[in-house]
Amino acid sequence: MLAIFKLIIVALLLYMVFNLFRALFVMLRNDPNKPPMTHYLGKRVGIAALVLLVLIIAAYSGLLPLNPRPY
Repeated sequence: MLAIFKLIIVALLLYMVFNLFRALFVMLRNDPNKPPMTHYLGKRVGIAALVLLVLIIAAYSGLLPLNPRPY
């Protein structure tokens, strides 16, 4: 179960980087018929928030083992 969880997180992070590069290419081409650059950057920010939320929920539920406190 932990391996599947990590795979999903990695896939979301790769999708986030993919959207970042798509925004770069849209910015360089400046085609008015394509979606604006902010569309892809907004997706990237949304995915980053989703990844952060999933990591916090997994840490509190015990699915993701964290390092023990040093004291």
